Amino acid sequence: MPQNMHILVGTKKGVFIFDGDREKGCWSARGPFCEAWPINHVIGDPATGTIYAGGGNEWFGPAVWKTTDLGETWTHSSEGLAYPEGETPVNSVWSLNLSHGRLLAGIQPAGLFRSDDSGRSFTHLDGLQKHPTRSEWMPGGAGLILHHIVPHPEEPDEMWIGISAVGVFHTFDGGASWTTRNRGTRQDYAPEEQRYPEFGQCVHSLAMAAGMPNRLYQQNHCGMYVSENGGEEWECIEEGLPSTFGFPAIAHPRDPDTLFLLPLNGDAVGRFMPDGKAAVWRTRDRGHSWQDMREGLPQEGAYFGVLRQAMATDGLDPAGLYFGTSSGSLYGSADEGESWTRIAEHLPVVTSVEILVTGG
Repeated sequence: MPQNMHILVGTKKGVFIFDGDREKGCWSARGPFCEAWPINHVIGDPATGTIYAGGGNEWFGPAVWKTTDLGETWTHSSEGLAYPEGETPVNSVWSLNLSHGRLLAGIQPAGLFRSDDSGRSFTHLDGLQKHPTRSEWMPGGAGLILHHIVPHPEEPDEMWIGISAVGVFHTFDGGASWTTRNRGTRQDYAPEEQRYPEFGQCVHSLAMAAGMPNRLYQQNHCGMYVSENGGEEWECIEEGLPSTFGFPAIAHPRDPDTLFLLPLNGDAVGRFMPDGKAAVWRTRDRGHSWQDMREGLPQEGAYFGVLRQAMATDGLDPAGLYFGTSSGSLYGSADEGESWTRIAEHLPVVTSVEILVTGG
């Protein structure tokens, strides 16, 4: 059976789906879907072809959209996506994860919900609300958002999450209780004596190394890190990068030592490509050295950013890479970043990019 590839693109004005052939570089666009709602994350299930999209805002409210026919028809539900009466209302879904037969949703303000019926209804996992540090959590620039969900591939009750601007948390019991996992990550905007707190760091991206569940990579507001013990301690690996600041970090689908980054020029100087020249940076040795890959990317006037969930790999061999920009362009590489082509332009602000491969 031939493989069919779909690039799932979440934007500020709905979902777009690009169907095509990465080797030929031929893509056709469909959308916008989801009635042009603000969509923060779109994911696909390769086993069934089902696509889920999470989004909303303070006017629409939160919802998870779903299509079982690759976008021809959609339904959406917000059943159960609410905190108890009297608490701050849930205004949007920020991240989705499909694993171990369940759908997980990270929301704003930071919390985690689970669906056991393919997105028709959700149950609140309230361990984060009960965490003893909860009253001291502060929002990042985009709000108090739970934006990354990283499950253990073999243990359904174990996972890691990233919350801005609070840090990385870990659970062994499916979300009933959580521990902070931030030792060794800096908080540069704090006084010197408070640079390494238990929580309060602004994690931007969290990725698990292929075949090594306890090796995690983290792009933080204040540096790039790796952990060999599930986040209990973090080691700085930013030397050789053009900036300590960026958003997406994508692990190679098979090589645990390979990671891809899109550094930006800094948090207070524009948050765009350094010197206006676009590059994806790659390490092949766990962050000991870095290589910038620029072929096919604009090297003049590239004053765009790339958001935390707007880069993905297709998992094929060689691994394909894709990213979307704040200026509405979509780029792809079929050779692990060595060369790039522009797939689309003039989209709304791209908030997420994921790949769905079906068949084969």
